[in-house]
Amino acid sequence: MPRVPAGERRQEFVNAAVEVIAAHGIDGATTRRIAEQARAPLATLHYCYDSKEDLFADVFDFVAARFQSVLADSDPHAGLAVTARELLRGVIGCYFESHSFAATTLELFSWAQRQPENRGTGVYERAFDTMRTILRNADQEKQLTAEAIDDIIDVIAALADGFAINWLTRGGQTLADEQLNLVTSVLDSWLAARIGQAAAKRPRSRSRVKAASNRST
Repeated sequence: MPRVPAGERRQEFVNAAVEVIAAHGIDGATTRRIAEQARAPLATLHYCYDSKEDLFADVFDFVAARFQSVLADSDPHAGLAVTARELLRGVIGCYFESHSFAATTLELFSWAQRQPENRGTGVYERAFDTMRTILRNADQEKQLTAEAIDDIIDVIAALADGFAINWLTRGGQTLADEQLNLVTSVLDSWLAARIGQAAAKRPRSRSRVKAASNRST
């Protein structure tokens, strides 16, 4: 039987841990269950990882990398509103990939908050930094302040996380599609109002003021 490279074996354990954590929670995700899910000897798991916490850290990094990958794929040339919608649908898409991924993600964030390094906060901050850069690039007319950009990010995060909890609680493909359309429309409506307010408050350039003055005379 060919020997499986260590990196490939670790990924198998990470994939198995996602399924086990989703089914049994963090406390119920024993190394034995994870090894069984991966169809590997328990000794092999302990060879790859010194502790269950080390394995969970890799699972957490896997989840964080998935979100970062989706965010980085967003196209800022589509305009601010469209880009914000793409970010929201991308994050929701991560949850929507599978029930196990969504359940494990929420479990891991709860677990991370109890760790000394508070890894959950770090993942959120990295994701927010990525979205901040994307939205600034999408705001080609510079309509919004830094605070307004952060408001958009907060709304995206709240809608996406709310979707995940609601979908896991109530389930169903049809309901998920309805919720996705609903949260997207909520973001669209909020953005239209927010961008409109920003445009109204934006100082008019001297050239625009002069042109308006000429039209009135």
